[in-house]
Amino acid sequence: MMMMVGMEEAVGRMRQRRFKRAVLPEPAASVPAVSVTEIRRYLREQGLPFHDGHSCLHAPSLFAPGPAAPPFTLFIDKTTGGFLCTATLAEGTWQDLQAAVELRHRGLPPPSPREDEEDEEEEGRRAREAARRIWERALPLGELLDEEESRATKAAFGIAQLADATLKRFGVRYLRAARALVFPWFAPRDGALRGLKLVGATEETFPRFDAYHNLFGLPLIGRRDTEVVLTGRELDALALHQATGVPSLALPRGATCLPPALLPYLEQFKRVTLWLGDDLRSWEAAKLFARKLSVKRCSLVRPGDLQPRPLEALNRGLNLTKILRAALPAGHKSIVSFRQLREEVFGELANSEQVAGVKWARFPELNKLLKGHRKGELTVFTGPTGSGKTTFISEYALDLCTQGVCTLWGSFEINNIRLAKIMLTQFAARRLEDQLELYDEWADRFEELPLYFMTFHGQQNIKTVLDTMKHAVYMYDITHVVVDNLQFMMGHEQLSADRLAAQDFIIGAFRKFATDNTCHITLIIHPRKEDDEKELQTASIFGSAKASQEADNVLILQDRKLTTGPGKRYLQVAKNRFDGDVGVFPLEFSKASLTFSSSKSKAKLKKVKEEKAPSAKKDLDGGAGGSSKP
Repeated sequence: MMMMVGMEEAVGRMRQRRFKRAVLPEPAASVPAVSVTEIRRYLREQGLPFHDGHSCLHAPSLFAPGPAAPPFTLFIDKTTGGFLCTATLAEGTWQDLQAAVELRHRGLPPPSPREDEEDEEEEGRRAREAARRIWERALPLGELLDEEESRATKAAFGIAQLADATLKRFGVRYLRAARALVFPWFAPRDGALRGLKLVGATEETFPRFDAYHNLFGLPLIGRRDTEVVLTGRELDALALHQATGVPSLALPRGATCLPPALLPYLEQFKRVTLWLGDDLRSWEAAKLFARKLSVKRCSLVRPGDLQPRPLEALNRGLNLTKILRAALPAGHKSIVSFRQLREEVFGELANSEQVAGVKWARFPELNKLLKGHRKGELTVFTGPTGSGKTTFISEYALDLCTQGVCTLWGSFEINNIRLAKIMLTQFAARRLEDQLELYDEWADRFEELPLYFMTFHGQQNIKTVLDTMKHAVYMYDITHVVVDNLQFMMGHEQLSADRLAAQDFIIGAFRKFATDNTCHITLIIHPRKEDDEKELQTASIFGSAKASQEADNVLILQDRKLTTGPGKRYLQVAKNRFDGDVGVFPLEFSKASLTFSSSKSKAKLKKVKEEKAPSAKKDLDGGAGGSSKP
C-alpha cells in the first residue's frame, strides 16, 4: 500500500481520518470512473461551494473543526475524484468523500481507522522516529569543525558554488557516518519533520520511497508566490533558488513519477516550469507531468549542452535566469511548420542514443537489434507453449524496471504470487528457497522497484483492463505495461470469426493506448497450432495479421529443443519499426536463478535483412543450437 502524504494528528486535536485503498483495483470491480462533470454536479446537489483550479476543484474542508477553519482547503482531483484536505491532512478516494458528506448530513462522526490502517500508521511513526534520530546526528555543512572537511565535502558532491546561506535556508545537513547529504521533509503547515532523504553513494528515504511524498522546499514557498520551478533533484532546487531567487521545488523521485497527492500543493501557482534534468528521459517525463499539472500553465526547459541541469549550469557559470526565460510552452495547439519542430528534431539527432530508449543491462544483443526500449510503442511477443515466455518477459521487464522504468504487470495466466516469486528469484539471481535467511534483505530491495501488479486473474473484459491501466498511468506514471496474455482478453464462448474481430479490436485498443499515453505495451500472444517441426514466423502469431501490422516490434522465443531434442533457445527480433534491424541471438537458461542470458558460445548475434528473415534464420540453425547434435 502507498502511505498518504504527511499523516499526523489533525489540527485542533481532531483525530485524523485515513482512508484505506488498494494499490490497484480488486478483480471483482473495475476502477470506479468519475468525470469532473459528475463531481461538479454532486457538489452542487450537496450544497458545497467550490471553484475550479488547474488540476483540482477547491472546496471548504469537511474535516477541519469549527467555523475558523481555513477556507477552501479541500482539493478534489479532477481526474480521479481523490481528495486531500491540507488543513487536516485527511485524504481518500471519491467514494470516501461521498461517504464523508453523507455522514456529515446525518450529524455522525467519521468512522474510526481500521486495524490495518493503525498498523500502517505505526509503521509511519517508526519511520519518522528513525528520521528524527538521523537528523539529530547530522550537522549543517557550515558547522563542521574542520573547514577543510567542509570544502572537501562540497567538492565531493559538486556543490562548491552553493553558499552556506543557501544550504542553511533549505536545511541541508551532512551525516559523517554515511558520508551523505541529508535533505529534510518538513510539513508545510506546522514545520514538523516528516522524513528525510540521504544522498551519498546511494539514495535512501525515510519513510520508504512509496510513502515519501516530499516536495523539497515547500515550507519556503510564500502564499503569494505565483510561479515555481520543479526540478528533479534537491541540489538543483538549491542552485536555481540561489541563482534566480525564483521559488524552486524538487520532486521526491525526480523524473520517475509525480504522485497525484502532491498536486494540491501546486495549485496556487499560475506558472510552473519543469526543469527535471539534462537527458531525453527527463524531457519526456516533463511533458507527461505537464498533462497532470495542466499544460496551459506549464513551460519546459529542453535539455541541451547550453541548458544542462541547474546545478551544472551554476557550476559552469551559465545564466540560469536566461535559461528559464527561454523555456518552451508545454502545449502547442497547432504545430504547422518545421520551424516549430526544428529544435525537437535537432535534439533527436544530437542525442540519438537517448532517443533509442532505455538499454537492457542483461540482454546486450537485444540492444544491438532494437537499440532500446521506447515509450509509446507496442511490442508483440510469442513463443511455443512451454518455452518459457512468461519467465523470459518477466526478466526482460525486470531489467528495465531496475533502471527506473515504472512497470505495471497484468498477469492473467499465472497468479501474482507465483509471478512475484519468479521475478524476486531473477532479481536476487539465486535460489532463495535454499537461503531463506536472505529473503528479507532481497525482498526489501525488491520492494524499492517501481513495480505494480494488476490483481486480475483469468478472463477479463478489455474495458476493465484499459481503465485499470489508465488509472495506473495517472497515479504512478507507468511507462511500461506487460499483458500476459491476449487470449485471456477474449471469451472462449465466441465463434471463431467473432474472436478474430474481437482480437483485432483489442490490439487496436492497446495500440491507441500506447500512443495516447506515451506508454510502452508488451503484449504476449500464443502462436497458432502449427507443425512442431517448423520454426515460428511472424505469421504464426494467433489470429489475423493485425497484431504484426500494429506492432512496432515483434519478438519470437524460438525453442528448437522442444522438437529436436538437445538444443538451444534463441530470441528472434522479427520486426523492428524503429530502424529495421532484425535478427536472432542464442539464449541460455539458468534453472537456479530462472534467468535467461546471452549464450557464451561462439554463436554470435546475427542480423538479417527483414525481407530475407526466413531463409537467413534457417542458415542459423546449427549455430543457434537448432541441430539435434550435441
